[in-house]
Amino acid sequence: MDPEIPANKHVKMAVNHLNKVLQYAPMVAEGRDAQVHLTAQDWQVVADVLFKMNTPDEKLPDQIIEYGLANENQTITLTTDDYDIRLDVVAS
Repeated sequence: MDPEIPANKHVKMAVNHLNKVLQYAPMVAEGRDAQVHLTAQDWQVVADVLFKMNTPDEKLPDQIIEYGLANENQTITLTTDDYDIRLDVVAS
């Protein structure tokens, strides 16, 4: 986690990214599956909040039913009622 970013701001940033992902997923979905790319920094902020900061589920967007890691911890997975979303780092 970036020590320059306060924990509460880190959570706000991650929730903002997650809300954007949830809005974007329907535009790129093929059936239930959607793949969304984030910058390396944005991906890390989301990963920190989901997996390192013990963030209560109540702080996360309501649409997210389940989340996890795949692809040797290189992909964040999000499950909603409508989509299975993969968050990957955009190739540079």
